[in-house]
Amino acid sequence: MTTALPTSPDDKLTIDEICKDLRISRSTFYDWRAKRRGPRCIKLPNGELRVRRSDYEYWLDGREDAA
Repeated sequence: MTTALPTSPDDKLTIDEICKDLRISRSTFYDWRAKRRGPRCIKLPNGELRVRRSDYEYWLDGREDAA
């Protein structure tokens, strides 16, 4: 069973949801984040990260090749 990602632009995605969607490991996500190559994140008071759905979509759009 596959869980769909939230669809509202204001929804917040977890790092696990993004990694699952992109089929990457958490370490790859954190490597991209350290190199400032990943999507913008929100750091919660407990240290967990979230990514706005709209920021994730914008970041993905920026990765497309110009064909």
